[in-house]
Amino acid sequence: MYDVTVIGAGVIGCAIARELARYRASVCVLEKSEDVCTGTSKANSAIVHGGFDAESGTKKAEMNVRGNAMMTKISQELDIPFKRNGALVLCFSESERSGLETLCARGVKNGVEGLRILSGDEARQMEPNLSDAVCAALYCPSSGIVCPFELTLGFAENAADNGVEFRFESGVTAIARTASGYRLETDTGAVETRAVVNAAGVCADLVHDLALPHAFSITPRAGEYCLCDKSVGGLVSKTIFQMPSERGKGVLVTPTVHGNLLLGPTASDVEDRAFTATTAQGLGDVLQTAALSVKQVPARQIITSFSGLRAHGDTGDFVLGESAPGFFEAACIESPGLTSAPAIGAYMAQLVAETLGLEENADFNPIRHGVVRLNDLSPAARAAKIRENPLYGSIVCRCETVSEGEIVDSIRRTLGATTLDGVKRRTRAGMGRCQAGFCTPRVLDILARELQVPVTAVRKNARGSEVLVGKTQKGGAAL
Repeated sequence: MYDVTVIGAGVIGCAIARELARYRASVCVLEKSEDVCTGTSKANSAIVHGGFDAESGTKKAEMNVRGNAMMTKISQELDIPFKRNGALVLCFSESERSGLETLCARGVKNGVEGLRILSGDEARQMEPNLSDAVCAALYCPSSGIVCPFELTLGFAENAADNGVEFRFESGVTAIARTASGYRLETDTGAVETRAVVNAAGVCADLVHDLALPHAFSITPRAGEYCLCDKSVGGLVSKTIFQMPSERGKGVLVTPTVHGNLLLGPTASDVEDRAFTATTAQGLGDVLQTAALSVKQVPARQIITSFSGLRAHGDTGDFVLGESAPGFFEAACIESPGLTSAPAIGAYMAQLVAETLGLEENADFNPIRHGVVRLNDLSPAARAAKIRENPLYGSIVCRCETVSEGEIVDSIRRTLGATTLDGVKRRTRAGMGRCQAGFCTPRVLDILARELQVPVTAVRKNARGSEVLVGKTQKGGAAL
């Protein structure tokens, strides 16, 4: 019998789990996939929003501003990259200026500091590559960029180090009320728990309906992106938005914390809650729309494209609270969900703790150390690290300068990687210009060795994604 069971190991579920670890409680996280950060949390804009877009008085606005304010401390505690690079919202005609003024006034009301409206020339002084058509811009200095993989992993690893149990490939199939709480039927057996926290992302409405009468619906909203090489990562230094619409914040142009340039997303509603394909039309729309914001969009420097799903709810706001005795929900979390995650985690954990009467955990340790990045070390520090562990002297991913030591660390650490994608998200091996064209065989071998399984058992991600199936002939190469 657990005190609390969290359904979903995305950024929201992992943030809640970490905050629950601040209390003396037995906590379990159930995730239907093979790892944390496999859904919406892995494929988004990686923006820490300032908080000027959400309607005043909503949970979105409150959690956005609070989460933004918490991000500096969170990044230090969890050892993750985060940068307050600022943001500009562009308008291209005088008729749009009133929209900027509305955003600015809303941001001030929401508690966002430092907002101001610039002329087109002032904006181009900040960002010389902005389009000549820009006539004004809203400047938000508190906006930032973060790595969504590392933020989610940081929450999860720190939660696990503080006693939270994670059960993967354990999708919830049924929920029943019991005298002492709830019984959850999962792919790996039944779970008894005093309380449930539904943080199931695009499936949160389906999880809700397993336990309670239908109350809200979620539509998966697909967004397609283009990621450009680091050689053009300096095209802009700030996150560049266009005026938002009812379908979201639109196509942006932004640097990433790792030095790439990101373009996107589109916004199209789909029925399939696992739909992450890209389309020629969608990627074309990304490039065409981005070209309105900046000069000479570097289409020839695109190294990959991807698509993610947002949990667009019909409630108009985040669903946060206790929907039934002992049944809590963090649902309909679309943008600015990544930014809001620290605040949602604290809010939901406090609500659960007060309801269950949980005591604070004086032994909670908020510090997590990430994988040591050889590429981030000085020459002297690199040499010292290699002397300490010679595996750091063996470079596996040349594009991102990822060593064997980093890959081994990613596998052996708390909630360690068990798949190619798991290694990729923890170390960036395979995220460079060649997109794993050279390093995949070595990573496969390292995973097989460290997990003590045949190389044919190593998967890209979920079950059924084994990369190799056998050998072409006796003693020959694997397929």
